[in-house]
Amino acid sequence: MSRPSFTLEASRHKIHLGEHTLVMGVLNVTPDSFSDGGLYLDANSAVEHGLEMMRQGADWIDVGGESTRPGSKPVPPDVELARVLPVIRGLHRRAPALAISIDTTKSDVADQAIRAGASIINDVSGLRFDPQVAMVARRQRAPLVLMHMRGRPETMQQPPFARSIARSLGRGLAESIREAVRRGVRPSQLIIDPGLGFGKTRRQNFEIIAALSRLRRFGLPLLVGASRKSFVQTVAAGEGLDPARQPAKMRTRQGPWKLVKAGLPIDAEALRVLQIGDAAAVTAAILGGAHIVRVHEVAAIMPAVRIADAVLAARRGL
Repeated sequence: MSRPSFTLEASRHKIHLGEHTLVMGVLNVTPDSFSDGGLYLDANSAVEHGLEMMRQGADWIDVGGESTRPGSKPVPPDVELARVLPVIRGLHRRAPALAISIDTTKSDVADQAIRAGASIINDVSGLRFDPQVAMVARRQRAPLVLMHMRGRPETMQQPPFARSIARSLGRGLAESIREAVRRGVRPSQLIIDPGLGFGKTRRQNFEIIAALSRLRRFGLPLLVGASRKSFVQTVAAGEGLDPARQPAKMRTRQGPWKLVKAGLPIDAEALRVLQIGDAAAVTAAILGGAHIVRVHEVAAIMPAVRIADAVLAARRGL
């Protein structure tokens, strides 16, 4: 089936989705994000990295000032604002036409980020932590990403997990959409994200990718973020879908991207496998119907995005 087309309403942009996949470049300005925490704490280096991702092909930049890695704890709004506002202002000043999203679960952070130059809100809690985020989206006419997450980052990877990820995902997204609409957000502003890696087992994450087309029933654009997620890393490195069934010597004790971040030794072949794993996950997501993919390494992923888009274009002609 062809991917449906949408036009997102925004105060600064009209965003067209469907003809080709949009790439969201990840810009974490945090000390503790799982793969790149601490790399871009300096606002100037963060702005330069964002601009470099734009030059590499990113359609918009997702700026986040609070880690949501498993086990992470929330930070106060003033800390989050001090991290993100200089970066958003710098990006908006240097590239006024660039779409910028603020990755936050806090309404005050979302509001001030929009005023500073962001035009999209990315709420990984799907309005569960602070429903007032929806009011900011309505007032600022900002597209709003609603992601599915089980629990909170502090506890989301602790069992028990959902018995049926399809049922849990469907119910959670439906509730987030209802809450957004109830608070006055127009459906034409909404994007949904299944939240790969957020409170799911390794197998459940792959089940979501395998059945992405089922999310089409919501009639909304779909964003997928698989980049540098541990479920991709471990399978790309040779493990299977069920960690408990792996021999102990096969289990990955430390995520390879953490080794890269820390400057610890990782051979070129292992790094190549990890990048190919990310590219494969992105390709599968696009062929499953994703309109937007959230990635850390834009240049490395763009060839896979182009190939997947070419397959979709060829499919439309059959």
